[in-house]
Amino acid sequence: MNLVFDVGNVLIRWRPELAVAHVYPKKAEALAYLERMGFAAWNLANDGGRPFAEAVTELRAAHGAEAEALADYPARFAETIREPIAGTWALVDRLKQRGSRLFAITNFAAETWPVAVRLYPRLGADFADVVVSGQVGLLKPGPEIYRLLLERNGLAAADCLFIDDSAANVAGARAVGMEAHHFTTPEALEADLVARGLL
Repeated sequence: MNLVFDVGNVLIRWRPELAVAHVYPKKAEALAYLERMGFAAWNLANDGGRPFAEAVTELRAAHGAEAEALADYPARFAETIREPIAGTWALVDRLKQRGSRLFAITNFAAETWPVAVRLYPRLGADFADVVVSGQVGLLKPGPEIYRLLLERNGLAAADCLFIDDSAANVAGARAVGMEAHHFTTPEALEADLVARGLL
């Protein structure tokens, strides 16, 4: 069985509110600001391949001076991914020792992915292939991004277990024929891997 991991909130904690903590140091205020800015949709478009220069221009046009706290998001992105999820990385180590082939599919902007790899070199070393949405112009949970991983690596969907914290992305993987695990905690993932005979 091939293991296909998501990255954000599976391998690395992602806390976007930390990118605006220099203006909104209280978490509740930062999250409320991101909500006002429509951050979720804005960020998803960036993950789909929109350049940050274009994204920031659109943000300023829509929100004026209030956009400035988020305009620095690319430069401050590293602050949002400082926390590895150690329990998941420990499972990666065990899977590697058993000879499992490891892959990843992540919704991630092309311009910030190198930041993640610099902070976590294992993202480049431990996985046979990583499909990054912003690099390929495809997003989970659309079927094309899962199929791209399969085609690039000569994999059969039925021979893959996909692991993601998003229920929608898990459903997307199942729709193309993959097995899937909805990630909540490393402990729950470990129990599922053991039950499947993978650990």
